[in-house]
Amino acid sequence: MGNTCRHASLVLPNERFQSLLDSVREAGYELVGPTVRDRAIVYEPIDGVEDLPSGWIDVQEGGAYRLERSREPSLFGFTVGPHSWKKFLHPPRVQLWKATRSDRGLELVVGEDSPPQYAFLGVRPCEVAAIAIQDRVFTGGEHVDPTYAKRRSGALVIAVQCSRAAATCFCASMGTGPRADDGFDLALTERIDGDAHDFVVEIGSDRGAEVVAALGLQAAGESDTTAALKISENTASQMQREMNPMIARDVLSRNIEHPRWKQTAERCLACGNCTMVCPTCFCTTVEDSTNLAGNEAERVRHWDSCFSTDFSYIHGGSVRRSTKSRYRQWITHKLSSWHGQFDGSGCVGCGRCITWCPVGIDITEETEAIRASELVSAQAGTGG
Repeated sequence: MGNTCRHASLVLPNERFQSLLDSVREAGYELVGPTVRDRAIVYEPIDGVEDLPSGWIDVQEGGAYRLERSREPSLFGFTVGPHSWKKFLHPPRVQLWKATRSDRGLELVVGEDSPPQYAFLGVRPCEVAAIAIQDRVFTGGEHVDPTYAKRRSGALVIAVQCSRAAATCFCASMGTGPRADDGFDLALTERIDGDAHDFVVEIGSDRGAEVVAALGLQAAGESDTTAALKISENTASQMQREMNPMIARDVLSRNIEHPRWKQTAERCLACGNCTMVCPTCFCTTVEDSTNLAGNEAERVRHWDSCFSTDFSYIHGGSVRRSTKSRYRQWITHKLSSWHGQFDGSGCVGCGRCITWCPVGIDITEETEAIRASELVSAQAGTGG
């Protein structure tokens, strides 16, 4: 989506960060970025630097999330919160059509009005990878989703390379972070060293180059780019969880009837939190409604979850009636059968499903438990 021609890197002083945001607005984009609301980092329209979560970091674990004040005035010292960018590209509710009957006849309106031209500020590398996955899902096949395509084609992606990892992050093992090398228009690496505070700006497209052209920024030197790379390397070393996507694919496909599914399902609430916070889940349902007067009808698409009993409903009842079957469907699709559908994993290692699961179910732990049981069985079979 957009030109991916690469250009030289620049250095943006922190005191000039607002000028970058002003340039984005002047280019005609509606700016969306991270801000603090309801004690969490959320993605919403922002006006300026004052709306960013300056000095905030997040502390995450399985089933736990909280914000704390940092000793440093970093603008992007947090990792990821409950929101993902799919809420803007693949909205939770979309009116597919609306019909109105009047004395003049029947009027049919199909699709939404022209969507805003968004600039996404603070897209993490795992989220850049998630957007690429949804690009394949919605625009990579014969049947293109028009809502997604219109919103995606005009979006400016300003990524932020991660300077710290949450305890639930595992993007390094998935190959999706903590550094993005492509898929963005601009990418920022925040650097704080004593009183010095600036950003190394990587330009990933001609659109990105146009946004920063008028700022007159100094070109980054080799020491600047080296320092930015070291920040990413340090972040990768902080990660406490890991999962090999190819091993996960094969292990889960071989163990559809493994007893671990039942054990974990006894904890699972089937609430669907994991699917709602996941940046790649895309399941929807469609509802038709008519007003009481009978002169208006509409068809609406909204997010659904494979944890919903009705999601697998066909004539005669639901296919997946047990929590076990619905939990197994989600994790095996995300980590295994997704490869066959979309030529890659449906997981980007952001860790949101671990953090926002009320009972702290950890997909890295679950996959490893099944893999470990295979190794034990293999050793027992060989007398090892």
